[in-house]
Amino acid sequence: MGRGANVLRRAAGALSSPHGLVAPAAAAAGLTKSRGLFNLFTSPNPTGPPMTEPLTGISASSPAPTETSPPSTQVTTLSNGVKVATENTYGPTTTLGVYVDAGSVYETPANSGVSHMLEQMAFKGTANRTFFRVVREIEAMGGNVVASSSREQMGYNVDCLRTFTPESLELLLDAVINPKFTAWDMKAQVKVIKADLLAFAENPASMLNEAMHYTAYQGGLGKPLILTPEALGRLTPSDLEEFVAEHYTGNRMVLSASGVEHSELLGLAQDLLGDIPAGSPAPKVPSAYLGGDFRQNAPSSPLTTVMLGFEFAGGWKDVKGSVVVTVMQYLLGGGSSFSAGGPGKGMHSRLYTRVLNRNLWVSNCQAVSSLYNDTGLVGITVTGDSTKAESLIGIAATELQSLTASVPAEELERAKRAAVSSVLMNLESKAIVCEDIGRQVLTYGHRKEVSEFVAAIEAVTAADVAAVASKMLKTPPTVASHGATGAIPRYDAICKMF
Repeated sequence: MGRGANVLRRAAGALSSPHGLVAPAAAAAGLTKSRGLFNLFTSPNPTGPPMTEPLTGISASSPAPTETSPPSTQVTTLSNGVKVATENTYGPTTTLGVYVDAGSVYETPANSGVSHMLEQMAFKGTANRTFFRVVREIEAMGGNVVASSSREQMGYNVDCLRTFTPESLELLLDAVINPKFTAWDMKAQVKVIKADLLAFAENPASMLNEAMHYTAYQGGLGKPLILTPEALGRLTPSDLEEFVAEHYTGNRMVLSASGVEHSELLGLAQDLLGDIPAGSPAPKVPSAYLGGDFRQNAPSSPLTTVMLGFEFAGGWKDVKGSVVVTVMQYLLGGGSSFSAGGPGKGMHSRLYTRVLNRNLWVSNCQAVSSLYNDTGLVGITVTGDSTKAESLIGIAATELQSLTASVPAEELERAKRAAVSSVLMNLESKAIVCEDIGRQVLTYGHRKEVSEFVAAIEAVTAADVAAVASKMLKTPPTVASHGATGAIPRYDAICKMF
């Protein structure tokens, strides 16, 4: 942020400098007499030939542009099962990532919340580095590190200048493979997490998204992703060490990178990852979708939020179905009633034109989805005036049911173009490319080409949308609400709407 402001400041500094934008020869010609910006570019005493005449000795024809193709993704599997996947994206920077087939679905009642704590403890120290040394080395390289936890995967990333790729990779792998967890470091993080939990409890959308999962699923996906206060006081450094030792093994790990030669990274990885035990492939953790109703009554709240969702049984493994769900998301769209609009804001999507623009008491309405390897939740969240809370479920139900009818060609084409644009624009970021590589290789064993996804999106038909939506709406609904929940219809009445 602020890049435009920095450009303006640099430009202003150049104009105010005694030598900025004014060559010495021009100064000798008297061009510096006028201080006005307009006169700077419209001087009555130009030097050299006018720009309308060609320069002598310069060929009029320019060399033909060199044709380049997008870099491909290369994947190599080491002897211990670690997959090294790269895309040599152009530019002076590199993003490196380690993605592990581990997350809250693999937790037990004894170590519940360990994934969230691992995210908080990432890069806080290793067997070879103190936290202070980690910070100083990252600063010296001009790098940036981040860790993330999810229900099925853990991710660790570092952004750096390309020239620091070896040093950054060594630091990244040291933090992932050799973390050091101490009681005092965990105690410091507990204070941070408690503050985060307070903010989380005050955000109905985030809280209800978590509630949707443990209401909808029995088994792995029904386990909490967010640390509970009880887990905070129970987890020990040994719990974290045991989880890492059990799950962070070669057969469940991908080293991904954007902006580096594959041979270069492969040579480094063979030396740094050779001691990791291969381990076994990730065990299958069953998650049974049941549906259900969660309500957090807050009668004094001026706003009520409702989430209504259904199961998309295919998950990411159903490639065609997941592409249809993506198009469905852009078809429904939505957002906040306070959005400034503009290109790319989806102001022509259904939830804007049919809900937000027609019901001024609705402050937020948008499509939501959470997809996993073999299943997923797809639905709509609506926030509105608590005095009309009884109408929120009806709004969400009507819009979801409308997907089972034929979608007009113009709407479908707009949704597909928006989906393609989003995919291509997001992949301009090296960080997102690195993440996309890592997560796809974990899920599919390889990375699908962008052109394959674009072609799949463009091939979606109205019949595809109707078929996927109809199948979803045959599953039991999952409802989560916060606010004046007493006005919301009973769960059995909601089931009868479909």
